[in-house]
Amino acid sequence: MSSTLRAEVEAWIADDPDSNTSAELQALLDSDDQATLKKYFNGFLQFGTAGLRGPIGPGPSCMNRAVVGRAAAGIAAYMKKRGMTKVVVGRDARYGSEDYTLETAEIMSGAGMDVYILPRPLPTPVLAFATSFLECDIGIMVTASHNPPQDNGYKVYIGPDADGIKYASSQIINPTDGYMAADIAAVTSLKSLPRGKNWTILGEEVISEYVKRTSALAPRPGDIKIVYTAMHGVGTETVQRVFNHAGFATLILVDEQCTPDPDFPTVAFPNPEEPGAIDLALAKARDFGADLVIANDPDADRCAAAINDPSVGWRMLRGDELGVVLGEWIARSNPEGTFGNSIVSSSALRKISGHYGIDFKEVLTGFKWLAKIEDLAFGYEEAIGYAVDSETVNDKDGISAAIFLAQVAMDLKRDGLTISDLLNQVWERHGFHGTEQISIRVSDMSAITRLLAELRHNPPQEIAGRTVEAIDDLAAPKDGLPPTDGLRIWLAGGIRIIVRPSGTEAKMKCYIEVITRTSEESQKLLDQIRQPLKEFLS
Repeated sequence: MSSTLRAEVEAWIADDPDSNTSAELQALLDSDDQATLKKYFNGFLQFGTAGLRGPIGPGPSCMNRAVVGRAAAGIAAYMKKRGMTKVVVGRDARYGSEDYTLETAEIMSGAGMDVYILPRPLPTPVLAFATSFLECDIGIMVTASHNPPQDNGYKVYIGPDADGIKYASSQIINPTDGYMAADIAAVTSLKSLPRGKNWTILGEEVISEYVKRTSALAPRPGDIKIVYTAMHGVGTETVQRVFNHAGFATLILVDEQCTPDPDFPTVAFPNPEEPGAIDLALAKARDFGADLVIANDPDADRCAAAINDPSVGWRMLRGDELGVVLGEWIARSNPEGTFGNSIVSSSALRKISGHYGIDFKEVLTGFKWLAKIEDLAFGYEEAIGYAVDSETVNDKDGISAAIFLAQVAMDLKRDGLTISDLLNQVWERHGFHGTEQISIRVSDMSAITRLLAELRHNPPQEIAGRTVEAIDDLAAPKDGLPPTDGLRIWLAGGIRIIVRPSGTEAKMKCYIEVITRTSEESQKLLDQIRQPLKEFLS
């Protein structure tokens, strides 16, 4: 083992506040396991606009108390420079979440901050609401959302008007993430930092206020059977309270998935979008003759739904379809404000906005950008993230989306209609918008960089047997968007393709949209271009 690596590991062990991770590293040193140590010491876990996220383990490249403590110390330094004093911390039920919350509280308290902690594992939208409701400068949510069981993460919210940006208690964006990352990098020792024990464990008032405001989105409850799954996450309790407060019938729970379980035993991947993830919910819906299936991801900031489609039976709605349902319904109420979606989402919401005379904005991928739209009346991203009440939570909120969707389904049922009927009304007006996402895994991110560079320097004349009509380089945007790494490609026939690297994994993401008269025509077209497109991008 190199003397440099050994010295780095020994220094980390000496500063590690967790005896378990320090012992694990010491055992690797004693066994001279250089390969494993290199994996754990492959740079500090990157802090960006998504905060921290990574596998739980020892060393600077994983999620652990030492990494979280340094992150908290860096954020505290950022706060001190700006006269900020108040922080609230929430957590999900993943492995390590309790420890990381207390680590954060001790470091923040030692730095002189007023620290508030949510009373138990709760959904991310509750933390986002608490940040604004308590008028905190910073909100921190310990969660890895719908990542695999071995991961955890650290999401940061910020109060209004920091760094010259009107935040309104939403996720951080550039340049704030860069400032925080620099302050985190400047932390060289945890043991030299003071630790405090002064913090406030919040009572039920914040949660009750969130429930009250969110349940108000459904003022016309009725007799509708809804199957609900929390995907082994923390959503069940809060969702039940919201639905009960609104006056809806008791939800039909997927018992195997309603209790928080960090092992996520019934799913291969705890994301409602993954194949098979809601099979138990669909089986329950068939058994009970349900009207609707609603699923949250483990931290309940995303919402998915399934309907009993007359043409095919029970099926998941695509993220864009649910965006169309919610957007169309809100648009009919003549709302004040602006609609918005991310560039990789369907173009249907723009057309709905135009039909009803509503202002519309397109933003970069990620809800942190949608939350910066002033007077956001409705915003969504195709990855099942929706904001139907940005005044309560200025971020995606799977709970408010769930109760609002229930109200839509109930109102339609009273009129003898279904969600399928509502979708068909939109498609008849604007054409059927078929969307699909393709993910292509690569050995490393450099492969994606090379491919995008090749497409920029030698634009293809044809892709998947169709003429390339235009290519928009999103790194040099012409429509007022901030630059981002990716390309928007237009093929003959109005086919739109967006290619970009994943922000969290070594894979290329490709988003396709086709517009046809019917769903059958759309599916046929997608079937024709899917495999040739994969081969072109591989």
